[in-house]
Amino acid sequence: MTRLIPPVNNNPDSDELYVIFFSATAFFVVLASFIVYFIVLYQKKQRQHKTERAAMQAAFRQEFLKARIEIQEQTFTHVSREIHDNITQVLSFVKLNLAMIGDVKNEQLIKINENRELIAQVIADLRDLSKSLSFENITKQGLAKTIKAEVGRITKSGLLSSTFAVHGDVYPLGEQRELVLFRIFQEAMNNALKHSDAKHLTITLEYIPEMFIFTFKDNGLGFSRSGLDNMVGAGLRNIENRASLIGAVAAIESTPGNGCSIKISLNPLQHSLYDGSHQDRFG
Repeated sequence: MTRLIPPVNNNPDSDELYVIFFSATAFFVVLASFIVYFIVLYQKKQRQHKTERAAMQAAFRQEFLKARIEIQEQTFTHVSREIHDNITQVLSFVKLNLAMIGDVKNEQLIKINENRELIAQVIADLRDLSKSLSFENITKQGLAKTIKAEVGRITKSGLLSSTFAVHGDVYPLGEQRELVLFRIFQEAMNNALKHSDAKHLTITLEYIPEMFIFTFKDNGLGFSRSGLDNMVGAGLRNIENRASLIGAVAAIESTPGNGCSIKISLNPLQHSLYDGSHQDRFG
């Protein structure tokens, strides 16, 4: 029986071709891997850059808004003090002088007394306005009492009726947060009085453990978000911006004919731009 022996390939050129082929393949695989790696790294850097830029822009907007609101508060405080220290004192002197007028006829005395009553009402209204502008008063009274007093003042004016309720045990939210929440209440009240044609308001403060919820509802005309005019739109944006400063979430809902509902949700344990270092800046 004859044994077949396979021919031996003694061609060195064929071996070199195999080596070149495998070397070229390995080179291109490594090159492709490096290209893919650098593309992925570049895209990652791009995303990181965009994220950092967006964060810087958001931080700038927040700081700008915070500075603007602090300037507003300083202006409110100045106006409040001017009303309390100067205007009401002058009106008090006018009222006193009217009381000291003597030797007048009965009809003139009636007119004088009517004017004194009008001046007394103006003094009371200005003092209430001064308190609503004053940061010190809000700090002293707290959010719930300050809103209650403001609701009572608006109701007393006869402009509209209102319902005010506090649910849960009241706990402090921090001076700056309560100030911002009160300004949100004032902005909502201003929008309701000027634009909603509402007849009734419902204001609720809910003090839930680890959550505070402020709700402001009116039974006015309502609106569609796409059809907002500049004044109402600016007021709603102010509310949303102020809420974001203290780490709160503002939910604003309205449809034509169904009034408007503003809900501010705040976790009192969450940090915000107003924590700690801004306690004495509104002086």
